[in-house]
Amino acid sequence: MSGMDGSGDAAALEPLKNAVLIAGPTASGKSALALEIARRENGVVVNTDSMQVYSVLRVLTARPGEAETSLVPHHLYGHIDPREAYSTGQWMRDVTRLVASGECSGRRIVFVGGTGLYFRALLDGLSNMPEIPAGIREKWRAAHAEDGARALHAILEKRDPLAALAIKPTDGQRIVRALEVLEASGKSITQWQAAAGRPLVDRDSARLVVLEPDREVLRQRIDMRFDAMMEKGAMDEARILWALQPDPAMPVMKAIGVRELIAADRGEMSIADAVERAKTATKQYAKRQSTWFRNQLGPGWMRAKSAEELLRD
Repeated sequence: MSGMDGSGDAAALEPLKNAVLIAGPTASGKSALALEIARRENGVVVNTDSMQVYSVLRVLTARPGEAETSLVPHHLYGHIDPREAYSTGQWMRDVTRLVASGECSGRRIVFVGGTGLYFRALLDGLSNMPEIPAGIREKWRAAHAEDGARALHAILEKRDPLAALAIKPTDGQRIVRALEVLEASGKSITQWQAAAGRPLVDRDSARLVVLEPDREVLRQRIDMRFDAMMEKGAMDEARILWALQPDPAMPVMKAIGVRELIAADRGEMSIADAVERAKTATKQYAKRQSTWFRNQLGPGWMRAKSAEELLRD
C-alpha cells in the first residue's frame, strides 16, 4: 500500500463475495440490524461511517457499546485520533488491511454506516492518489490555519482552475487536499480522481440494504437518542475533545453536537438551547443523507422502513 493515498493495494485482493452493506440516515436502526445479521450469520461488523472512526466521541457519534461488541467482532471504530484528518482513501486502506489480514476469513462481513462515499468506494473502487510528503501537508495546513479557506481557494483558482470550480471557497479541507496533491504530483486532483479504481466488494453477490424510516419516526428517534446521549456523557466527550485543541477545520469538528455543546460549556448558550440546536442539526443531516441515498444508490439496493421489516423476511 506504500505510495498510495487511495484504495492502496485493493487491486491485489479479489472482490469480497457475499458481503452485506447496510446504509441509512443517522438513528435509522442500522447498527442494530447489522449486529443481528452478524450474530445470525457468523459475521463481523465493519464501520462505514466517517465520524465513528474517531476516538473520544463514542457517545456523540453513537458508536456501538460494549454490549454490542461483546456479541460479535466490530472493526474500524474509534481507532483515529480526533486531531487527525481521515479520508475515504484512508478508510479504504484500513478495510483492505483488515481483509488482507485474514481476521475476517470464513465470516460474513457486514458493512454498516451513513457515509455514502464509503459505500460508493466499496462498490465502484477509488482512484489512487499520490503520497503526500509530510512537509507539503504541513505547509498547506499551516497556510489554511493562518490565512483561511478563501485565501487558499484564490491560490487554487490560479494554479488549478478546474479543481477550484468543483470546491466551495469555504471548504478548507478539500482546498488543502487539492493544493497538496497538485504540489506533490504536479497533476490536478481532478486527473487523479478520473482514474478508476477497483471495487473491494463484489456487487453481484452482495446484499445491499438501505433503511428509510418514515420522516416523523426518524425525527422522534433523533430527539430520544440525543436526550439519551446527554445522560450518557455527551457533554464530557465534548469537553475532552475541546481540551485536545483540534484544528477547527478537522473533520471531527463536524460531528453533530460537538460545536453546540462546546459553546454551551463556554457559556455562549444554555445547555437546553445547545441540545435543541443539535437535535435540529441532526434532523437536517438525516434529511441530506436520505436524499443522497435515494438519488445515488440504485435499484440494486433493497429498501425498508425498519430493521424489523427486513428481519421478518
